[in-house]
Amino acid sequence: MSGVTESGVVESDVVGGGSLGRGFGWLWGAYAVSTFGTRLAFDAFPLIAVMVLDAGPARVAALSAVGLAVGAVVAVPLGPWVEFRRKRPVMIATDLLRCAVLLSVPLAYALGRLGFAQLLVVSVVVAAADITFRAAAGSCLKALVRGPDLLRANGRFEATTWTAAMLGPPVGGAAIGLFGPVVTVAADAVSHLLSALGIRAIGGGEPHPRRAAPSRLRAGDLLDGWRYVLASPALRPLFLNTVLVNGLIMATAPLLAVLMLGDLGFAPWQYALAFAVPCLGGLVGSRMAGPLVARFGEHRVLVTSGVLRVCWPVGLAFVGPGTGGLVLVMAVEFGLIASVGVYNPVYATRRLELTPADRVARTLSAWTVSGKLTTAALTALWGLLAGLTGTRTAVALAGVLLLATPLLLPRQPHTSTPTPPRPAAAD
Repeated sequence: MSGVTESGVVESDVVGGGSLGRGFGWLWGAYAVSTFGTRLAFDAFPLIAVMVLDAGPARVAALSAVGLAVGAVVAVPLGPWVEFRRKRPVMIATDLLRCAVLLSVPLAYALGRLGFAQLLVVSVVVAAADITFRAAAGSCLKALVRGPDLLRANGRFEATTWTAAMLGPPVGGAAIGLFGPVVTVAADAVSHLLSALGIRAIGGGEPHPRRAAPSRLRAGDLLDGWRYVLASPALRPLFLNTVLVNGLIMATAPLLAVLMLGDLGFAPWQYALAFAVPCLGGLVGSRMAGPLVARFGEHRVLVTSGVLRVCWPVGLAFVGPGTGGLVLVMAVEFGLIASVGVYNPVYATRRLELTPADRVARTLSAWTVSGKLTTAALTALWGLLAGLTGTRTAVALAGVLLLATPLLLPRQPHTSTPTPPRPAAAD
């Protein structure tokens, strides 16, 4: 029988078997359906802005950048708030909120009232809710899955992410062509509703987090996540490396679209194919992560895959026209994504191992907020840089800078999970 321990960990019916427990199964299913919904609606808002509202490049860029940045700022106080509340109700609430605000878009479209301001507000709310959901989900995962099984669990999430990235955008593009520009937004909204139902189905008890400090959220609490990460010799290099690498990789995405669709004359379907097929590398990498760690150890795999993932992007600066250019992009992206597929579950597992249960939500919230703000800032900066130096030069510079980021990787393997501080004795 499955049961819930005093710490909230669900004991699996299968000891030492392939199952990670019924609770994890529902969490994984909820993640899968919402991830597919989100990837189905990939770039839906920019498409709606262009196709329905006749927005120009500046407004489309603002929709992406401002929604991401403002949503991240709005989410800053939510990490400490989530930390001391039961996580599953928070996850359900953020799923329902995303469902509601996303459904407002097709409703307004049907009524002929859809405007740019509404798209901007919805993008901010969705971004803030996404960060809050991720913070709560990390705590939920750590409670549902035993420490030795965290790598397998994160590997399954990683495989799901890349499967959705491979299948979602092409299916979404076909749906937009057949049914109009807002259909994928409606599908994304429904996916969050199904996710909420999946999380609700986890069942079992969830203890209310205890807090020794005053219950009222103080201004200083907003920085708790960053204080913990930056003060940790084990987490700090992992944080700085991951945030910077992800930001530099994502900063070149719009530039590659301009280079391939504009300067090199690739058709939209060729561009989509160039980035969809290499997602198979993510499936390969995520399946390899567990066996590689079992054979070589967590630290060696973390550092090796962390180095390998930054060796590829500089090759994108040399893409040319025609079939040869398309093959080059697919080869580079496959190598990059396969390396990321190994790195991500290993680093996500180490991050959870190094973070006490009563700090997970604050840590993950600070981590995600930093990542989104860094990506938004670097994307804007690289857009300006491309205007000054040329698109290909800007892509090359990002690739060269990525080659220096392994200097930020952790030097030593961690030896134990930190113990949370004991509450101070009452006077």
